[in-house]
Amino acid sequence: MKLTAPVYHLKRKAKALSRERSIPLNAALDHVAKSEGCDSWSLLAARHAASSPAKAFYQQLTPGDLVLIGARPGLGKTLMALELAVEAMKAGRHSSVFTLEYTEKQVFDRFRTLGTDPTSFGGLLALDCSDAINAAYIAETLKTAASGTLIVVDYLQLLDQRRESPALAEQVSMLKSLARAKGLIFVFVSQISRAYEQRDQNFPTLEDVRLPNPLDLTLFDRTCFLNDSGVRF
Repeated sequence: MKLTAPVYHLKRKAKALSRERSIPLNAALDHVAKSEGCDSWSLLAARHAASSPAKAFYQQLTPGDLVLIGARPGLGKTLMALELAVEAMKAGRHSSVFTLEYTEKQVFDRFRTLGTDPTSFGGLLALDCSDAINAAYIAETLKTAASGTLIVVDYLQLLDQRRESPALAEQVSMLKSLARAKGLIFVFVSQISRAYEQRDQNFPTLEDVRLPNPLDLTLFDRTCFLNDSGVRF
């Protein structure tokens, strides 16, 4: 199915329409879906899932990988990470989502935006919204995780917000070692510096990742960057 824009941007368009017309978001989503040739948003999301770039990207990932997904706000970086989690679960693998940004309801709503009922995967999905999340916390939670488990960390910079937590570089290095030792796949959602918007380039690069404190970005094996027009792996 060919959409006029990525599903993340269509959702943003629906949110704007909801505010503009003072209509429920689900009605605005259906309106946008009809403009794309689908009877409803759920149908659009289901058709999109069948041809999502996340599926092809997931097939390139190998146990031990650290992946960084970066974009400016509102461009779908969290949704892309959750799509990878869905692909892992479709393959029979476990997925864990650690988020310092969203509530459980907000995460489940984002899964449903993708046309996925997160409860349909049974025990394959684990969701953790604890305020205590840092590398040590994640490592302890994953001590029995099976090889091939995909872990979403949303988002990278928030690991650095607690004074009692180790430096971000130390935390990412710890999770890199854990990934290699246990055969896990870590997907980090990342903020992009505002300075990127002032440069004449289509997509962000590692140089545009917002880093309040030093971090060796070569620790990441693969990257995914989003802009207003699409995705670059």
